[in-house]
Amino acid sequence: MAGPRSAIEWLVSAAADPEGCRFEWERNPLGVALLPAGRLWDILILSGELGYPTLDVLTRLTGRPGPVLADFGDSRLGFFVPPGTAGRWLGTGVRAIGRGTWIVVPYPGRPTGGVRWLIPPDGTGHLTDPVVLELAMHEAAAQLAGE
Repeated sequence: MAGPRSAIEWLVSAAADPEGCRFEWERNPLGVALLPAGRLWDILILSGELGYPTLDVLTRLTGRPGPVLADFGDSRLGFFVPPGTAGRWLGTGVRAIGRGTWIVVPYPGRPTGGVRWLIPPDGTGHLTDPVVLELAMHEAAAQLAGE
């Protein structure tokens, strides 16, 4: 079953102690949790300047990309991609977050003062294909260069 509850279960399943993580997360007044990357997902972080046009292209190409985060001030966007992507990523201007790193993740459906979901997880484990993401980045960069 996809939805907010299954999205929460999917996210906390990345933690060493999923039940403990969910318990703390649900009671955290900030509505965020620190979760490890590299197990269920890696994250590619783009500047907001490139990230938003990339998200527009990606949405046109795929209909619904995998989860996407935006930080406070929309200066960076994080695209959830399959684990192992960070170790193979060669693109410049993109920060790759993988095994051995952690990311602040907001509770789905709950407003926070910082990071927020632009595309929340659906609970199925659907991630953005890094090849399609790279194509979307190239198209977005070309659009930006033509402005």
